[in-house]
Amino acid sequence: MSTPQKTEFEKTPGWLDWYAGPSTPRFRLPAGAVDAHCHVFGPGEEFPFAPERKYTPCDASKEQLYALRDHLGFARNVIVQATCHGADNSAMVDAIQSSGGKARGVATVRPGVAQDELQRLHDAGVRGVRFNFVKRLVDVLPMDGLQKVADQIGPLGWHIVIYFESQELPELADFFLGLPVPLVVDHLGRPDVTTDVDGPGFTGFLDLMRARDDIWCKVTCPERLTTTGPRALGGEQAAYRDVVPFAKRVVEEFPDRVLWGTDWPHPNLKDHMPDDGLLVDWIPSIATAEESQRKLLVDNPMRLYWPEEG
Repeated sequence: MSTPQKTEFEKTPGWLDWYAGPSTPRFRLPAGAVDAHCHVFGPGEEFPFAPERKYTPCDASKEQLYALRDHLGFARNVIVQATCHGADNSAMVDAIQSSGGKARGVATVRPGVAQDELQRLHDAGVRGVRFNFVKRLVDVLPMDGLQKVADQIGPLGWHIVIYFESQELPELADFFLGLPVPLVVDHLGRPDVTTDVDGPGFTGFLDLMRARDDIWCKVTCPERLTTTGPRALGGEQAAYRDVVPFAKRVVEEFPDRVLWGTDWPHPNLKDHMPDDGLLVDWIPSIATAEESQRKLLVDNPMRLYWPEEG
């Protein structure tokens, strides 16, 4: 793969560029595997970053994303709108329209979005919207406005991706459960992995998953959640052991409602940047059987994002 390119925008201090030259995974992905959570950044000269952004990334183009897809052995991508682009979905839409049908998108829209704009995004390949409740990344929108967006996307058959931190779940759970469309939780609901997997914090998250049979979970981003590692670097084949019990519990209890993705190019990581090949090698630690691996990587994302091919 090529290396990150400089941009006319000045990167946030401490920003780590994505890992150039990732290893070839030892774990062979099943045919048709989907990277169900990744992003594109810019390039800034073509797709400027939003004025209201809370970080400025390196460039991470569609060409670089698709080169990584092919290197790792994925067949398709789900590209999630990056917060640095705000509600301007142009870079994400351009990437999915350039994929030859091998990508779908998750957009960011604001309350009051026109229905014909949602239809335009649908025709381009978007199948969901993302609600971000992580206050260090975005200014949280009013709940009534988000409810209106949820009502608008229902007729399109879309879902809502929800991103929050575990300590915020008690105050958000009722709102989530009242939304009228399927939900997809980002990054395991960001649990505190220093706590007991059977403790009240993670049990509260599992109870959310149990409350409705149309709530999905991305068992992603161990590199964000880990406190003791070891890191997915230097050929490490037992990375992020402290995150494994949490992700494995979700895969085992909800095998038909889990997704996995690289999170490339790993926004806002300032501690270390993982080798994406070693992240793929982490998958068998949380989905140990061939059947569960196929559900996680092929069957589930295809059912959610390409149902017409089912």
